Amino acid sequence: MATTASPPLQLATASRPHASSSGGGGVGGVLLAGGSGGGVAPGRGRGGMQRRVSARSVASDRDVQGSVSPAEGLPSVLNSIGSSAIASNIKHHAEFTPLFSPEHLSPLKAYHATAKSVLDALLINWNATYDYYNKMNVKQAYYLSMEFLQGRALTNAIGNLEITGEYAEALKQLGQNLEDVASQEPDAALGNGGLGRLASCFLDSLATLNYPAWGYGLRYKYGLFKQIITKDGQEEIAENWLEMGYPWEVVRNDISYPVKFFGKVIEGTDGRKHWIGGENIKAVAHDVPIPGYKTRTTNNLRLWSTTVPAQDFDLGAFNSGDHTKAYEAHLNAEKICHILYPGDESLEGKVLRLKQQYTLCSASLQDIIARFESRAGESLNWEDFPSKVAVQMNDTHPTLCIPELMRILMDVKGLSWSEAWSITERTVAYTNHTVLPEALEKWSLDIMQKLLPRHVEIIETIDEEMWPTKFQNKTNGVTPRRWIRFCNPELSALISKWIGSDDWVLNTDKLAELKKFADNEDLHSEWRAAKKANKMKVVSLIREKTGYIVSPDAMFDVQVKRIHEYKRQLLNILGIVYRYKKMKEMSAEERVKSFVPRVCIFGGKAFATYIQAKRIVKFITDVAATVNHDSDIGDLLKVVFVPDYNVSVAEALIPASELSQHISTAGMEASGTSNMKFAMNGCILIGTLDGANVEIREEVGEENFFLFGAEAHEIAGLRKERAQGKFVPDPRFEEVKEFVRSGVFGTYNYDELMGSLEGNEGYGRADYFLVGKDFPSYIECQEKVDKAYRDQKLWTRMSILNTAGSSKFSSDRTIHEYAKDIWDISPVILP
Repeated sequence: MATTASPPLQLATASRPHASSSGGGGVGGVLLAGGSGGGVAPGRGRGGMQRRVSARSVASDRDVQGSVSPAEGLPSVLNSIGSSAIASNIKHHAEFTPLFSPEHLSPLKAYHATAKSVLDALLINWNATYDYYNKMNVKQAYYLSMEFLQGRALTNAIGNLEITGEYAEALKQLGQNLEDVASQEPDAALGNGGLGRLASCFLDSLATLNYPAWGYGLRYKYGLFKQIITKDGQEEIAENWLEMGYPWEVVRNDISYPVKFFGKVIEGTDGRKHWIGGENIKAVAHDVPIPGYKTRTTNNLRLWSTTVPAQDFDLGAFNSGDHTKAYEAHLNAEKICHILYPGDESLEGKVLRLKQQYTLCSASLQDIIARFESRAGESLNWEDFPSKVAVQMNDTHPTLCIPELMRILMDVKGLSWSEAWSITERTVAYTNHTVLPEALEKWSLDIMQKLLPRHVEIIETIDEEMWPTKFQNKTNGVTPRRWIRFCNPELSALISKWIGSDDWVLNTDKLAELKKFADNEDLHSEWRAAKKANKMKVVSLIREKTGYIVSPDAMFDVQVKRIHEYKRQLLNILGIVYRYKKMKEMSAEERVKSFVPRVCIFGGKAFATYIQAKRIVKFITDVAATVNHDSDIGDLLKVVFVPDYNVSVAEALIPASELSQHISTAGMEASGTSNMKFAMNGCILIGTLDGANVEIREEVGEENFFLFGAEAHEIAGLRKERAQGKFVPDPRFEEVKEFVRSGVFGTYNYDELMGSLEGNEGYGRADYFLVGKDFPSYIECQEKVDKAYRDQKLWTRMSILNTAGSSKFSSDRTIHEYAKDIWDISPVILP
């Protein structure tokens, strides 16, 4: 769950459920018979101006000239377009939007040409949306986040535009397959995990529900990292998502803003404070369209890249042979957007992270203010700012928005402290998504004073930003478009058939209608067939990614999320090791009788400097190497670590999953959203009473959720008992640790990993995350899982009821609550 505070300076916290543009932004273009979607200059303040266009109708081969208002455009074009015309448009882009050699239409070339073709269609709605927001001068929300984990755009865009069939047929005419073409798209490396995925779900819901809103982020050149699994565990290499170009973005070279670092503060003769000197860069806008589902609304995600003007290149130094010095200013600017979450062990790393966060805040606020001034025109009144602008800070990263908005209003616009503060507290809101102290960032005063001297003055003047009465809870959600409608077409078709319509995609409350069919044998049969079809896809994915061959008839048991001790992948793999040990102690007949066949799937990245998390990855892969090659065990147990887990992998794994593990130490997960995706896709959860598990269990029914482990209110006491030496480990826990240390999983020394679970105190020891405490409860709960799975009628019923009970967890519901309770914005439907 995420908690958000109501205005002013709305604050939000994520806690356990019950303790819990610019200046410019339009994009020009129409869908041309062989056109690229061209461009109307995206200048500031065009309001509801009509655009003069000249295009060729692909349907009737006639010239169309005249004014296209926002009411016209996409519907008239798409309603008259067929697959042959789309094929022609794709072919045109393959030939005349050249990114590749002309010899043949490879799947990669076809992807880029197809993406440009879809972008042609999006441009019309994108422009119309921007123009209409300007014309109506509506209040707009701006969502600032260091992460947007978008996933592939092609299938999502054509799905939202309801032209998937047409594009599939068009590509078939060109000798291509839509699935193969779509698979060429790399995941945009703009996020890490739940925080970024939630931000992207929110953007989808905002557009689908017709809310005027933009996202702001950074355009990372390399993102987090690409994960490679070797015999030594996880290795990191730079992401290459931009290497072949990103066809969904439009670079706004005319929209850039200065961002300053270092320097000093002086007081001018006008009585204002002036921040002078220091290091100056510029942030350049790159826009990505965010189409809504079954609506013309197409909102914007604006990403900033960083650079310096050409004159900052030291030509003299270069010609004298000092090439490094010549390029120094460019390197310092560009490295700001190289990597998501650069390591901050060093002083340089800390400064770079702070630069990233300030760049996002400063560039975005300058852009927001420019758009406000443009719309206001001669009637500009700063008191109107909160009635036209709502700024949402996604977690701690963009919190410099508060002093930065104050700085701009006072130092640049000339407002008094009281005027600026009144505006700021009515404009800015904050959501906190974590309860981990280390995730609530802290910056040393020394670094802040050097890098952002004016902001330190402002922060010190703000006595307190805390209004406990203003904090409120918002349960997170996921978009049902990407996370069931598009990623699980088999199950989606089944739901629509039994409910009688596909209205549930926009109104997930209708999923509850499945409850009345929970015991229907025909539905059971179709439900299991849909699951089996998805499992077959994952069998292929696992073979492709790891070389392992797994049986689709085994239970697919999945834990995919960031690798962290509190998420307890270690508990999961130790449970698997215990299961393996018990199997080895039995005869073949006893094994089959005692255990349900399982494929245990892991995925997730350990942060590059998080040594213990990387040890866990290494351990999982070592267990997999042993178990998967044990002929005695065969298909009764397989362990798979899927490398480089991302949105696209999730879109394959989640529909195929039958058991999903959400087993964090109680009280440590603020929410989680993958658990919502799994439940929505008919997967049954095993988990603790932590984060959104609490509400999911309430919604789907306690009997349809496998619960184990200590509860949040017990954790502090259990840790205190441990420190006092009172913890007595279960013999089964000692047995499994000894088995690991026996060397059965290879020569790697696991003393550090196992040692973290031992002792009564000390950093990295004393089992802070209570793996040993919850281990007996966990393996006993897993026995209940086996028993339930053997009864496929019972299991299928539980699966259906998980989907039927997941309606609350749509991000549409979350966004409606934000819009009403926090931002005070209303839907704006294009005419």
